Amino acid sequence: MKTIIITGGLGFIGSNLVNILSKKKYFIINIDKITYASNLNNISGNIKNYKFYKQDINNQNFIKKILEKYNPSLIFNVAAETHVDRSIDSPRQFMDSNVYGVFNLLETIKKYKKKIKFIHVSTDEVYGDIKKNKKSIESDSYNPSSPYAASKASGDLLIKSYVRTYKIPAIITNCCNNYGPNQYPEKLIPTIIYKIINQKPIPIYGNGKNIREWIYVEDHCNALIEISEKGILGENYNIGSGIELNNIEITKKIISCFKEIDINLANKAKFIFVKDRPGHDLRYSLNSSKIKNNLKWDCKYKFDEGIKKTIFWYVNKFNKNFFNNDDFKKRIGLKI
Repeated sequence: MKTIIITGGLGFIGSNLVNILSKKKYFIINIDKITYASNLNNISGNIKNYKFYKQDINNQNFIKKILEKYNPSLIFNVAAETHVDRSIDSPRQFMDSNVYGVFNLLETIKKYKKKIKFIHVSTDEVYGDIKKNKKSIESDSYNPSSPYAASKASGDLLIKSYVRTYKIPAIITNCCNNYGPNQYPEKLIPTIIYKIINQKPIPIYGNGKNIREWIYVEDHCNALIEISEKGILGENYNIGSGIELNNIEITKKIISCFKEIDINLANKAKFIFVKDRPGHDLRYSLNSSKIKNNLKWDCKYKFDEGIKKTIFWYVNKFNKNFFNNDDFKKRIGLKI
């Protein structure tokens, strides 16, 4: 049985990755310092061959002991501070996790006596604002706008330098915006769902025309697994769906889904424009042909199906009695 480490495995993407990999033949070590966005309940209750450690990836001595004790063959580094607004208000913690955390992992792996494959989860935001009709490719220069994006870009560049200088067997992945179960409600899609349920105005930055590419989190996790098994060491892989929507379009799609389950609630939904955040990029867009052509990976979920699954999860989470589960699934067209 292959032993793997997942850092940040109680967060949004990390917990989904743990839950998916738990169904395969792995012994999973989950390392998470437990921040506000972490949740022990994000992990399925029936996982076997699993060990959790509450610890910071900046603790180099601890990471060293874990490597020596378990001799893992693979590390997925999903640990990160991710919320752009928080990075604008408090950038220091983003440097600690996304730069120094990556540095400490690399140093520990470098000093370890055996080779460990390192899969690093980054973001499309490192490429910066993308003009219309253009898509970012893996060889593009980085041009981050926010402290969050800059911290992720810094981590990526550190890894690139360790690959070249120390021959660290690493792969960097740059993914578009994720949505799905377990995401902390500060992000756009869970915020919209929460506001609709509680009949509160949905806040939209600026004019609502900011465009993002959206991927269901399960598709992202499956891409990471494919990369870990088939990806070329030292390479970058963009992970995108090709589904680009602006914030107004996202909001209207979610309201439309609610019309299928409670027309009155949907009719009461409204959005308001609020002051834009500083340095807000207009558009991100990835060219994901490399992973699709070379590794034969593609998304399983269309946006309409993924957003219905997401709405169901959050409605059930925010308000257990909001709808009967089976009735809710039927109304939004999900299989029971």
